Amino acid sequence: MMTATEFRSSLAVVSAASVDTRQTFRQLSLVSAVALALTAGGLASPAQAQTGGRWAEGRALVQFQAGLPQAEQDKILKAHGGKRLAKIQQVGVHIIEVPAKAEDAVVQALSHNPHVKFAEKDMLVEASLTPNDPNYSSAWHLPKIAAPTAWDTSSGSGVVVAILDTGVYAAHPEFSGRLVAGYNSADGTVNTADIYGHGTKVAGTAAAATNNGLGVAGVAGNALIMPVRVTNDSTTGSASFSSIASGLSWAADHGARVANISYDVTGSSSVASAAQYLRGKGGLTVVAAGNSSTNPGYADSPYIISVSATDSSDNKASWSNYGAYVDVAAPGVGIWTTTNGGGYGAVSGTSFSSPMTAGVVALMMAANPGLSPADVESALKSSADDLGTAGRDDVYGYGRVNAGRAVQAALTARSTDTQAPTVAMTAPVSSAKVKGLVAVGINASDNVGVERVELYVNGTKLASDSTAPFGFSWDTTQYAEGNVTLVAYAFDAAGNQGLSSAVSVTVDNVPDPVDATPPTVSISNPVNGAKVSGVNVTINVNASDNVAVTKTTCAVDGQVLSISSSASLKCSWNIKKVAAGAHSISATAEDAAGNKSSTAIQVTK
Repeated sequence: MMTATEFRSSLAVVSAASVDTRQTFRQLSLVSAVALALTAGGLASPAQAQTGGRWAEGRALVQFQAGLPQAEQDKILKAHGGKRLAKIQQVGVHIIEVPAKAEDAVVQALSHNPHVKFAEKDMLVEASLTPNDPNYSSAWHLPKIAAPTAWDTSSGSGVVVAILDTGVYAAHPEFSGRLVAGYNSADGTVNTADIYGHGTKVAGTAAAATNNGLGVAGVAGNALIMPVRVTNDSTTGSASFSSIASGLSWAADHGARVANISYDVTGSSSVASAAQYLRGKGGLTVVAAGNSSTNPGYADSPYIISVSATDSSDNKASWSNYGAYVDVAAPGVGIWTTTNGGGYGAVSGTSFSSPMTAGVVALMMAANPGLSPADVESALKSSADDLGTAGRDDVYGYGRVNAGRAVQAALTARSTDTQAPTVAMTAPVSSAKVKGLVAVGINASDNVGVERVELYVNGTKLASDSTAPFGFSWDTTQYAEGNVTLVAYAFDAAGNQGLSSAVSVTVDNVPDPVDATPPTVSISNPVNGAKVSGVNVTINVNASDNVAVTKTTCAVDGQVLSISSSASLKCSWNIKKVAAGAHSISATAEDAAGNKSSTAIQVTK
């Protein structure tokens, strides 16, 4: 262990900005169970995007609307040269193979399909009571967020904090007795050793032991640590959207109440779906805002707590990202924490602001285990120290976290949500005739949050959708012809239920009668056998059909002069340079069924 003098000397060197130069982990690797088809060939080579981002070449992520049959899913993928590789079952996200260099085109085309909820490239992102610990005096961030005040009430006992990162050094004395079973979502194994060193630093920031006479203190020193390794890349620590979404879903299924992701994933629909899944199980997802000193333009996610970074003077760290998606801020400059191999060191980056906030969330949950995720998030924001512009702003969000006030807010909060969600169907409309696959649009909202929406057809549940924006694909060919009633139910985490107005439609999958009758067509001017002269000859074509004429054509000597989509056509034939003699004027009419008829006359110049 370094001496106090060495410790302070090191701090002086790094506090200027040993920003994790690999940035807030903005790149990712591949998914686990997902690794089935992927481990054989290895991780696809990353490609450089026009925007500067990287993605797994030849791969994309897609989530279909709830209720869409698998056969129809395959048809949609096949039309764009795609095929499924794996599926993140908990959130219904498919990892698909697409033609190399066609990722953008395929994602764009799929995104416009009404039976696709979202499609995105599989982006790669790189790794963003006072205790008696010897280096606590250099841990400026802990008193800054009033952690000692919080520790008088809560130390995070019993709360499982999942660290989705490069792994965790399990033998570190700061984690002794508090590691729970983890997972490697990059290859589907249980190998969670830290292959890059970043994850151990993140874990220590959130939950290194306090008051144990050792090197540093984490925010939630008695919380349980769940290592979820999301990468097998020991060179860059990069990981994929799919690997992170898979790891987060696994953590949700295995007891995590808080998940920290020190990667820039706020813009991923797949990760947001997994975060919503964790929220539905009573957990919260905390994410680093990024270290590019830019506003990436992300929308605020209702399922993710994004954290920007501050320095010891409560100023924005020079490299911290900002924007409408930032929820809160936390210290991120010169943070002393645990390192791979059992040591200690100072680090900087939103990669460490994020787990600091995750630790505060763990303190709150331990103080009042009965609070819903929405209650905890609300208390976290309302208790933050407002910095910068009064109220919420894009730099600090709702403010820099204050652990002492947050724990007190959690203690006094009461979860009493009795308000039901509202839900309405936007498509199809009542009295509509429907056939084939029908996209059912849903608008659902709640004072806290909608957990899921269920669609019922004639009183029988068709499907459930747990990820916003809500919607369904309804295969009407599985229902008898005639009137059908659709109803949607929306549920929140408290069990409150909202009911939509019923929508009655008519299923009409009977094929239209085959139209075998061709149109009739005639040329009214000039007449057959006429002699033409002058410069221009006007040709009048008239057509009719038992249903409708969709196209009429006028031609002279086989050369088309004019085309119309109506039943009548008037065209002008310039005969000034036409050779003397006989010429053929023809007309053709076509209907929607493809039936055609033609007529022709002869004229002489």
